[in-house]
Amino acid sequence: MLTIHHLNNSRSQRVLWLLEELELPYEIRHYQRGADMQAPAELRQLHPLGKSPILTEGAFTLAETGAIVTYILETHARGRMIPAQGSPDYWRYQHFLHHAEGTAMPPLLLKLVLATVTKKTPALVRPVVGKAMQATDEGFVTPQIERNLAYWEKSLADTGWFAGPDLSAADIMMSFPVEASASRADLSGYGNLTGFLSRIHARPAYRAALDKGGPYAFAE
Repeated sequence: MLTIHHLNNSRSQRVLWLLEELELPYEIRHYQRGADMQAPAELRQLHPLGKSPILTEGAFTLAETGAIVTYILETHARGRMIPAQGSPDYWRYQHFLHHAEGTAMPPLLLKLVLATVTKKTPALVRPVVGKAMQATDEGFVTPQIERNLAYWEKSLADTGWFAGPDLSAADIMMSFPVEASASRADLSGYGNLTGFLSRIHARPAYRAALDKGGPYAFAE
């Protein structure tokens, strides 16, 4: 039996969604963030990094969302959720499968870090630190995010999905950075991206994963 060690408000939600789309049996073990918003220490008993998601199946343990998604697809999916191997759509799928964490998420995470540093800086020096954080955001982080948003908008133009005419695991991987972007930026000028979010949020499998996974701030 596949077991997903699931943390609330995390990338782990994508794994539950994939399993629901594939209609595979699985069980969830829930973990809650602490007051510091970090994963609880008991996850380190499963994997040294102590981050979610973690998949276990028997004695086998695997961490990292992309690796878990690939494992599920290669061992349980029977070819579903992947474009025909070797086709142009297949390589677009491979690109976005890795782009989601490799290029899309770092500037979004950095934007969150800059805001957190400013918020937690002592009041006496906050104006100086805040200006430095703002300059970094405006000069480096925000332009990267805007470049990504324009790229995603164009990539969705033909079919509404990231890798071909149908939903694939690439769309599931890309859902988190698109949702994170929507929570930190105004996407009103990005009709393809807002349409993508509307479609995935309406899917029965997405809703079922939410019911099982619990609170998820990006599900709007």
